[in-house]
Amino acid sequence: MLVVQNISKMYGNLKAVDNLSFEVKDGEIFGLLGENGAGKTTTFRIIMGLIDANSGTVLLDGQKIGYNLSDKIGFVTEERSLLTKLTVKEQIEFYGTLKSLEKEEIEKRLDYWLERFEITSYKNRKIKELSKGNQQKIQFISAIINEPKLLILDEPFTGLDPINVKLMKDAIYDLKKKGCSIIFSSHQMEYIEDFCEKLVILVKGKSILEGSLKDIKEAYAKKNILIRGEGIDLDKIKKIKGVLSVQKVKGDYEVKIASIDVASKVFDSIKNNNITKYDVAEPTLNEIFIEKVGGIHE
Repeated sequence: MLVVQNISKMYGNLKAVDNLSFEVKDGEIFGLLGENGAGKTTTFRIIMGLIDANSGTVLLDGQKIGYNLSDKIGFVTEERSLLTKLTVKEQIEFYGTLKSLEKEEIEKRLDYWLERFEITSYKNRKIKELSKGNQQKIQFISAIINEPKLLILDEPFTGLDPINVKLMKDAIYDLKKKGCSIIFSSHQMEYIEDFCEKLVILVKGKSILEGSLKDIKEAYAKKNILIRGEGIDLDKIKKIKGVLSVQKVKGDYEVKIASIDVASKVFDSIKNNNITKYDVAEPTLNEIFIEKVGGIHE
């Protein structure tokens, strides 16, 4: 289990991380969210032991993270960090050796992942000859070749088409099943909703929202009602107290309401029409993120 306790980091007068705490259990996928400059990268670097926090501690299985635990950590960076003049085999051998693996074991694991990602023919190809998507697969393999106890994924699906996203998602779920603690960061909120049981949203290095995704959605007052039908009086709906907006979305009318109590009033206003759909839906994480983060700027 990863435990981050009250870490803070200053760069001159800038507080990049501000008293941040969270836990990631074994076999759990945790979301770390925030706009660019929110403090995510600094947090990752502290967790991996690349930089020291000014205060606070980071523990992996009860031990302070340092060189003694670096072999148990994997990291997929947002920007590729591959040595493009090397072949795929040379690249993975290099990273595997840094993680204290023997070459025979590295090659065995590499062959497994190349087959799983359907790129066995690229083993002896140079990295620079591969497409961006296949380079991303190699970057992922380099991060997990050591079968990490802790895996940090920063925009791991960059450059991947839907089929290859599915391949990598399945790989991430398998690592989760094996007990790997995973921190997942992405600006694509649908991936966070797919993967993460718990999350933290950072603004200027400070947590402004944290907890389980389920609890966060339940606590968020606003709801969306999706309506489809004939003869609907939109002006009548808009006049209902607690209705925030009404707009057309993919063939439905989306009615945003301030609280669940308003849903019955909206239904009463349309129940005599020919209604084929009436669905009260939870807000998306993207909506919550925009509301929580959007208003916190100097």
